[in-house]
Amino acid sequence: MKLGSSNQSVLLKACIFATGLSGIVAEFTLSTLASYLLGNTTLQWTLVMSMMLFAMGVGSRLSRHVEDRLLDRFIAVEFALSVLCATSAAVAYLGGLATGGAGTFIYLYALAIGGLIGMEIPLVARMNEVYEGLQTNIAGVMEKDYYGALAGGLIFAFFALPYLGLTYTPIALGAVNFAVAGLLFWRYRSLVARPIPAQIGFWSVGLALVALACLIRPIITFGEQSQYRDRVVYAEQTRFQKIVMTRWKNDHWLFLDGNVQFSTYDEERYHEPLVHPAMRLAGDRAKVLILGGGDGLALREVLKYEEVEQATLVDLDPAMTKLGSTHPELVEANEGAFEDPRVRVVNEDAVTFLDASSALYDVIIVDLPDPKGPNLARLYTREFYTSCAHILSQEGTLVTQSSSPLHASKVFLCVMKTVEAAGFSALPYHVAVPTMGTWGWVVARKATSMSPSELRRQAEREDYDAVETVFLDSESGNGMLKFWRGMFEGQEALAVNTLFDPVVDRYYHEAEWGF
Repeated sequence: MKLGSSNQSVLLKACIFATGLSGIVAEFTLSTLASYLLGNTTLQWTLVMSMMLFAMGVGSRLSRHVEDRLLDRFIAVEFALSVLCATSAAVAYLGGLATGGAGTFIYLYALAIGGLIGMEIPLVARMNEVYEGLQTNIAGVMEKDYYGALAGGLIFAFFALPYLGLTYTPIALGAVNFAVAGLLFWRYRSLVARPIPAQIGFWSVGLALVALACLIRPIITFGEQSQYRDRVVYAEQTRFQKIVMTRWKNDHWLFLDGNVQFSTYDEERYHEPLVHPAMRLAGDRAKVLILGGGDGLALREVLKYEEVEQATLVDLDPAMTKLGSTHPELVEANEGAFEDPRVRVVNEDAVTFLDASSALYDVIIVDLPDPKGPNLARLYTREFYTSCAHILSQEGTLVTQSSSPLHASKVFLCVMKTVEAAGFSALPYHVAVPTMGTWGWVVARKATSMSPSELRRQAEREDYDAVETVFLDSESGNGMLKFWRGMFEGQEALAVNTLFDPVVDRYYHEAEWGF
């Protein structure tokens, strides 16, 4: 089929650039959606991307059976992609709500969209073969598709996900495919073999996109609400994570990527044990570094010490620290901690900050999400704790949250063993937090400044009644150090978590959470 002059080759390649852009964003969107709704980011990205690539191969193979009406077929593929891309999030939410299996819908969409994407390049290449020889044609078409993929990746990371979120990004994808189909249809409608079905498709899909754009917000809100037991009062998709706050009666819960971080009902049972043992065991408290904790609750506890001259809080996501410093409920919970002149906020990756820092700190508080996936597991490695040791004063203390010693004992013991492998004397402790279950931490001093037995003896003598707290006192502080029989059995068999062998991620997924 010949569309016209050779100038139309440019138009075809522009279309393949647009579809390449749309295709890669569709893959990223479905992978992100699967991670958010199903958990286990690494597994979901692997499954969705693999399924889509496989389906692209199948679609490419099937395209060889298309022998005529190439323009009609290509326009139909784009209309179909427009509908599938635009409805992917809504169907995943509502389908998962109706059946309890969002994964089924996401995977089916991945296969369907991948198959249609796989048909695009062969069809365009065949339409373009009348203008260019095989070598130039294939190279040119593939080139534009790959360039489009690069543009799509950048747009997804820096614009679509943070500004459009999983609500409007799928509709924007559908609009791209619709624009390609519409452009080709109206530009070459005299060459379309069956113009009436194509015109019906154009108006039907166009109106459907407009209707979906108007209705998608309540659909997604309803679907998101179904993921949580309590009322969702705040939701934001940032470049880095999904932030959700829920409310039940007078208490609020914070979730990051679907995982609970705290509840104002009992957050003191987490943040007071996180902060005060490390602060009390430190030789000095002038300079404190908090890694994570963008909600400001650990910061609130740190600022209770008059000796603190500077508290530096490093959190990757500026949206989280902004929420902690402006949202009325969080500001009330953290007692306006971000307004204290001693506070310095740095929005940067914790590893990057540690590598670049030349300052020394007296206390380092690691308040990061659980090591769920390789990206978070690297924040619990021997290399990470060694970097902390490099900027920790000789009599300084390090504390890290270490997941649940009851439900994820291997994770807890692995973190403790990894801290020790970085040159620290480590002391484990735990507390029962009603909304989170039994939770644990590891506090540490450099082995050259204090032995493990000395660290324990000093911890047992600490007077927490000297600090203004809601939950923690000297009696409960001493009780935190006591574990049940057999807790530390098998620790020797566990591996140290390292950058090149992130075993803590595997231990985390082997855990028996029980809730």
